[in-house]
Amino acid sequence: MAITYLKSADPRPEVENNDIRDIVAIMLANIERGGEAAVRDYAMKLDGWTGEIVLSEDERKAACTRVPEDLKADIRFAHANIRRFAEAQKATMGECEIEVMPGLIAGQKQIPVSSAGCYVPGGRYSHVASALMTITTAKVAGVPHITAVSPTRPEVGIPDAIVFAMDLSGADLILNLGGVQGIAAMAKGMFGGKPADILVGPGNSYVAEAKRMLFGSVGIDMFAGPTDSLVVADHTASVETVAWDLVSQAEHGKDSPVWLVATDRALAEGVINRVSALIDSLPETNAAAARIAWDERAEVILCDSREEAAEVADRYAPEHLQVQAADLDWWLDRLTAYGSLFLGKETTVAFGDKTSGPNHVLPTSGAARYTGGLSVHKFTKTVTWQRCNDVASHELALRTARISRVEGMEGHARAAELRKRP
Repeated sequence: MAITYLKSADPRPEVENNDIRDIVAIMLANIERGGEAAVRDYAMKLDGWTGEIVLSEDERKAACTRVPEDLKADIRFAHANIRRFAEAQKATMGECEIEVMPGLIAGQKQIPVSSAGCYVPGGRYSHVASALMTITTAKVAGVPHITAVSPTRPEVGIPDAIVFAMDLSGADLILNLGGVQGIAAMAKGMFGGKPADILVGPGNSYVAEAKRMLFGSVGIDMFAGPTDSLVVADHTASVETVAWDLVSQAEHGKDSPVWLVATDRALAEGVINRVSALIDSLPETNAAAARIAWDERAEVILCDSREEAAEVADRYAPEHLQVQAADLDWWLDRLTAYGSLFLGKETTVAFGDKTSGPNHVLPTSGAARYTGGLSVHKFTKTVTWQRCNDVASHELALRTARISRVEGMEGHARAAELRKRP
């Protein structure tokens, strides 16, 4: 077995995060002291926003009215797919009850969290799909209160299409806020919201750090880094299709690696030769982002066999894993480490990013080795309960007391022995 790197990248540099951590810590401390006034101040200084923080019902309706009907139809299409998939996930989450031993009944319940905070990125792109993915999933899970935030644009606020997606998905409260201040406002339940039990949604390094610092007092979906994608391809794949799939994900920016793992040299070399022209065909801003990602972060890896290619893919544990190869069922059974899997040339990560249904909030930076993406499960607590009669209680008391004394926990032993029958 041999692995050949036709294009390699230096390891992603260990970014010095001390500055980001210090800035976020100071901001969170200022917001803790200054409350809503501090949040408003950051909104003005960082985003140039001087309008109301809470998006009123009238403003929400007006924004929705301004969205073109064809775009509304597209957003409704994506929302329906995302909702249906989340509903199917929820159907797999059962409650149970079992008689563990005679007289001892135990079980589990599925209880949604009381409130969720959904962050929808803004910045270079308007992430309509992120509003659908986060809010819809929380709604299907049964979360009673959902607050959504997104960065504003000066004199405009949140883009109308994002507002429409938030409204369609079921956001109870929409705040004209981005960044650390938006995360903190949801966590603290400011501006009429309820303190979030969980914070979800992608964001920049400052947003990710704010979620990390708040984790513990609130739950979060995951520690997320830059998006990444890997394509596995064999001789049956199309150079043009594989190249476009890589370029489309490189479009996310300079920190977003893309990888090709190929079992056919002609295919791999063809992709390398084709990518540059495809990047040049993009709009200038998109091309600039994709160019840096391809030049600095991309890798093309040639493997001798599909088993070797699968081993490489599992080792990289990508956020997005796309297979364009023969015998797709083999790959589905064999691959074990990915955020979301896309099988066949007819599908693409772009579908998953926008409209197809499975959630696009996924583990990055190799975290797919141990966790999956956002789902109804993240908004739901699996809790247990138990009860027993006096016969079971007597038996449990005897054994619990003995184990407790072996452990040196006399209080536990005596609490147990109170349940013994005379």
